[in-house]
Amino acid sequence: MPIKLTIPMPDDWHLHLRSGEMLRKVLPYTSGHFARAIVMPNLPSPVVTRHDALTYQQEILRYLPKGKSFTPLMTLYMTENTDPNEVRLGFLTGEVTAVKLYPAGATTHSNAGVKDLEKIYSVLEVMEEIAMPFLVHGEVVDTNIDIFDREAVFIETKLMPIRQRFPKLKIIFEHLTTKEGVDYVLSCDQNTAATITPHHLVINRNAMLVGGLKPHYYCLPVAKRELHRLALVKAATSGDARFFLGTDSAPHLTTAKESDCGCAGIFNVANAIAVVTQVFENENALNQLEKFLSINGANFYQLPINKQRITLERFSESQPIPEDIKTAEGIVKAFDPMMDVCWKVV
Repeated sequence: MPIKLTIPMPDDWHLHLRSGEMLRKVLPYTSGHFARAIVMPNLPSPVVTRHDALTYQQEILRYLPKGKSFTPLMTLYMTENTDPNEVRLGFLTGEVTAVKLYPAGATTHSNAGVKDLEKIYSVLEVMEEIAMPFLVHGEVVDTNIDIFDREAVFIETKLMPIRQRFPKLKIIFEHLTTKEGVDYVLSCDQNTAATITPHHLVINRNAMLVGGLKPHYYCLPVAKRELHRLALVKAATSGDARFFLGTDSAPHLTTAKESDCGCAGIFNVANAIAVVTQVFENENALNQLEKFLSINGANFYQLPINKQRITLERFSESQPIPEDIKTAEGIVKAFDPMMDVCWKVV
């Protein structure tokens, strides 16, 4: 007898869709497996205004495959000049769901990000007042700080002061990668949550560094030691309402990954649900899967649980890795989780 699981349609609470042909190529995978997604605003020309968000949303919907019901939830890119009134109006009209903090220089297309956090306090005051989620890329960018320590240092030097000053601000610590991050979220009340990616649940830094440099496992925040991966798995499979899926699926051409200065990002959305389900099965936690994929995030964002359903089937043998995506400019490689995955969305 085949094993099947049917759960409410999941949401992706952290997604990079890009634009143009890349958007057209990757969107079918998201719209096939997710009802909604928080769309990252770090395009080459960042999404900084309501008009930018509406224009980008229209482009996404223009490429949506026929028959798919998918809602892109738009975000604004926080800068030191972000207008608090623009943020308020965007949220109250439903045009914008959240605002994203990129420390300047932290990751792809983050040069327009924030250097001095005090310069955004007026925006955070408004966001706290209206209960608008503040999405945080939690790394410091000080070159004196080891890249593997940047999340932990960010918590102590940046995030804790923000939380102390704005105790009711809804903060989502995105793409969590460390035990320190897990412990911090667990120490907070229900105004703090975190997204966890499929790749950080299954790879540690050995995947990128052992046996030769493997650029397709390079992402930011970078994968850490095994003890941190295990802490993420424990948090995700616990059922705790503060943890939910954000794939951080970030497509790059192979030529951009395999270069002298390779891009950070893993395209995982084609098999994200299957990989996560396998992790939960391995931990004897399939009874918590629905919370992580379909419930916790919606509740934190104060959105209804999706009425659509999705079915996963477990096969007796490992399922093949999704095919690479072919574009006019080159190939995007799908995520290889380096483990057997016997689940598939059917």
